[in-house]
Amino acid sequence: MEKSSGKKNTAVLISGRGSNLRSLIKYSKTKKSLIKIVLVISDNISAKGLNYANKSNINNIVIKYSDRKSFEDRLLKLLKINNVDLICLAGFMKILSGKLIKKFNNTILNIHPSLLPKYKGLNTHKRAIHNKDKFSGATVHIVNDKLDSGKIILQKKVKILKSDNEKSLGKKVLKIEHEIYPKAIIRLLTSC
Repeated sequence: MEKSSGKKNTAVLISGRGSNLRSLIKYSKTKKSLIKIVLVISDNISAKGLNYANKSNINNIVIKYSDRKSFEDRLLKLLKINNVDLICLAGFMKILSGKLIKKFNNTILNIHPSLLPKYKGLNTHKRAIHNKDKFSGATVHIVNDKLDSGKIILQKKVKILKSDNEKSLGKKVLKIEHEIYPKAIIRLLTSC
């Protein structure tokens, strides 16, 4: 597959609704975009995000996750065939092996719904509200072999109101996720 106009061939890995995928597709179609999304991979056949890939005519594949090794073997083949330079995790709910991460040295990004290093893992909004935090937010970071611990590329915070619950906070954080993921990609690719 040829690279078009110097843009980085990008694969997006999803497991669910795909709202960050939709945001990345929208960004990839802008003039200032530094990426071309060439592949969307999901471990979930019913991931709604696959619809966005189909609507945008982006090659998308479901890899059943029976075990990490067979999943990653298939994933690596697809990434190689598609000359992928950058991997964006967008609500991808599986942990990648250190071996795969090393192969893509500092070119795997993840978006996480908290102000890392606070609240790694799941249930971030619930934990932030339970601890009476004044702010929450989103973080884009480089994936390393420790959960949600890689170098932070970009963060943005939102105020937690007394009236917020998990759902309302989740909506506010998701809105800024869509805003900062493309910016983080630009920051990463222009600093290389």
